[in-house]
Amino acid sequence: MLEKKDIHLEKAVLVGVITREQDEESSKEYLDELEFLTYTAGGEVLKRFTQKMDMPNPKTFIGTGKMEDVLDYVEANDVGTVIFDDELSPAQERNISKILNCKILDRTNLILDIFAQRAQTSYARTQVELAQCQYLLPRLKGMWTHLERQKGGIGMRGPGETEIETDRRIVRDKIALLKAKIKTIDKQMAVQRGNRGKLVRVALVGYTNVGKSTLMNVISKSKVFAENKLFATLDTTVRKVVIGNLPFLVSDTVGFIRKLPTQLVESFKSTLDEVREADLLLHVVDISHSNFEEHIDSVNQILDDIDSKDKPTIMVFNKIDAYKAEPFDEDDLITERSEVNYSIDEWKSTWMSRVGDNALFISAINKENMDEFRKRVYKEVRNIHVTRFPYNQFLYPDIIEE
Repeated sequence: MLEKKDIHLEKAVLVGVITREQDEESSKEYLDELEFLTYTAGGEVLKRFTQKMDMPNPKTFIGTGKMEDVLDYVEANDVGTVIFDDELSPAQERNISKILNCKILDRTNLILDIFAQRAQTSYARTQVELAQCQYLLPRLKGMWTHLERQKGGIGMRGPGETEIETDRRIVRDKIALLKAKIKTIDKQMAVQRGNRGKLVRVALVGYTNVGKSTLMNVISKSKVFAENKLFATLDTTVRKVVIGNLPFLVSDTVGFIRKLPTQLVESFKSTLDEVREADLLLHVVDISHSNFEEHIDSVNQILDDIDSKDKPTIMVFNKIDAYKAEPFDEDDLITERSEVNYSIDEWKSTWMSRVGDNALFISAINKENMDEFRKRVYKEVRNIHVTRFPYNQFLYPDIIEE
């Protein structure tokens, strides 16, 4: 259970659905993640509501009866925020707001809010602002509900429509301005990347909160911000690292997540140029997470979207210190042994065995197996380096000189 240390946490409830595409187990996992997102944003989840249905209600996302249950709970417990696990359409958001009469957020809006909190540099703030404007544009109509009293035929499209169109034009102009600003910064960053010379580039990629920044701090002996919250790192950090006597560059990138808002994928694609231009990817995985295999698939999908899936990759299974297999009774003839009962050694003999020496098992925070990690990364970086500079092969031995 999440530890609530903050004094002023905003009361919230979560709402999700169980459908043909998203079974009960998947729904629970998504809501667990949504609760972590809520905690990261500064909220406290009091209750979860789920409903089984073929597909979400196009008008209110959930059915009438379940909506009444949510309303009763919200009113009885003075809840100020209701968060839905999927992106709501503008119409759904307006309809739900009228019924519940409180702040309505969806997963996309929540993630955008966290990104806005976490953005430190001008570049990250610009990217987040662009994503927020793109999300806001089709939802402007809902912000003019105070004009709905002006019913009737004549004048119905008068001041209200004018105000909405004015705001839409302002937001469109803002989007164009932000895109131009990002384009300018991208050119500057491309020059910076070009000025780094021909050093081998290594990028840390992975799901959010898997320990990429902690690993970055260990191997680069730096102090990149790391925290046990989602999206602790938004800005790409690049550090020069030397293993043995071989120098190379390591970049720490924004973490990925399932159901990542399309607006963020678009606006942060430029940040992921560090991944696109990397010579080697270190795909960091939190092996202690019960759904780490799904996390791997989510990351691979985004890597595919940015044409980086086929790059040389080393799988780094982190947090082995926190991994705990569920106990299994060998005398139980009914229950079938499953992956939740596997030890790490047993995991190594599954599909991971096909990864070969491109699978490493470490604990960045406890610095376990870091010697093995350094040797494997050195070997791969050296191979890339001597391919680029064949005359340098005698400068760097095949293995690290201790």
